[in-house]
Amino acid sequence: MPPDANILRQRKNFDKEENDAATQHRISTLKGLSTTEVVIDGIIYDISDFHHPGGESIELFGGNDATVTYKMIHPYHTSKHLEKMKAVGKVADYQLEYKFDTPFEREIKQEVFKIVRRGREFGTFGWHARCIFYVAFFFTLQYFWVFSGPTVALAIIYGMSQAFIGLNVQHDANHGAASKQPWINELYGLGADFIGGSKWLWMEQHWTHHSYTNHAEKDPDSFGAEPFLLFNDYPLGDNRRTFMHHFQAFFYIFVLAGYWLSSVFNPEIFDLRQRGAQGVGFVMESDYIKSRRKYAIALRLLYIYVNAVSPFYHGDNFLTSLMHVMVMGVSSSLTLAVLFALSHNFENSDRDPTKKFRETGEQVCWFKSQVETSSTYGGFISGCVTGGLNFQVEHHLFPRMSSAWYPYIAPKVREICKKHGVRYAYYPWIWQNWLSMIKYVHAAGTGINWKENPLKGNM
Repeated sequence: MPPDANILRQRKNFDKEENDAATQHRISTLKGLSTTEVVIDGIIYDISDFHHPGGESIELFGGNDATVTYKMIHPYHTSKHLEKMKAVGKVADYQLEYKFDTPFEREIKQEVFKIVRRGREFGTFGWHARCIFYVAFFFTLQYFWVFSGPTVALAIIYGMSQAFIGLNVQHDANHGAASKQPWINELYGLGADFIGGSKWLWMEQHWTHHSYTNHAEKDPDSFGAEPFLLFNDYPLGDNRRTFMHHFQAFFYIFVLAGYWLSSVFNPEIFDLRQRGAQGVGFVMESDYIKSRRKYAIALRLLYIYVNAVSPFYHGDNFLTSLMHVMVMGVSSSLTLAVLFALSHNFENSDRDPTKKFRETGEQVCWFKSQVETSSTYGGFISGCVTGGLNFQVEHHLFPRMSSAWYPYIAPKVREICKKHGVRYAYYPWIWQNWLSMIKYVHAAGTGINWKENPLKGNM
């Protein structure tokens, strides 16, 4: 027995007793949280002095209910792990829409963890090699863009290379899945800023999206394209529906083409408050967020100078240079946004995963909801191009697992879903997923799913 074993055991028991005592004294609400506190399962924890093994990113969630996000990021954790944090109170009448530790969740974890052992879920050698290739490809094209001047062909390829950084590099990193070392995730995560985004704005929105996928009131991605596009299938008569949405399946591609512009010149960069996440209640007032603002602004100005200003030094005239910049932006936009749109917008996707909770008060299995709101297409080759985002089901079940592992766990995930009667959407080819997405977007725009269909005999 280690010489300090008794002392450590006593200290652990003391901390638990201290936490239990603290939760009895302070009763609060979610709005009463400070920016150094988080709520997990109704208990308020002070994270101001907590040394988080995954780095400072935990501070991003200060002032928020982090229950779903915590359980999603830490699939191995039990209640014992929470004893490492200082409990300071509890939230009165705390209620959660989702439930965890269901039979489906337990089996899928058990079987997947046989394939990917704990501690090995991060980026593989192959993943890092692919990452280095995409980074080198990007900076090589950027060199020609800045010093040789753009052409239409270079604009298209350079725009796609930026999208590949978003798909293959920053995505895993900002999920904390690239490496067990936080600094490597931080470094690769800045790839978001080198392609015109922001790692901090991305985390605010994307982690919220992952926690509440397709939740019409809490998933910022589900209404992020409004009022131009409706991805939520709102009831007939909803004031968010307009006549133009009847035709959104025809013009959606033009809306997605503007993604680059809306990202690069977004004023959210000045305060690092992602409006979609803020609109669903995510608090963004922590010192961590405030301290990153100056870096975010500096990186954005650098990006604009390199990518949107430098071409004018080489162009024959203003309009030609502007055209090159816009072609680059459209190329980047479509490569990213078209792939993103496939993930959760398809026929028979669950667009209201918490309906049962609203109607009956019965909690919904979070793992089941992630499967039935997501789709997977293709296989290993598609994964090498999209950074594993073609495996959306697997990614949403295990978002802190490197995408390099998704092709290996996908067959087992499908098998367990079939056993438990959980609907798993798989398309062998990307065009099949795309066609399903077009059909869904058209149905969501016209509201046809809410109309009686005489051809079905259910009038």
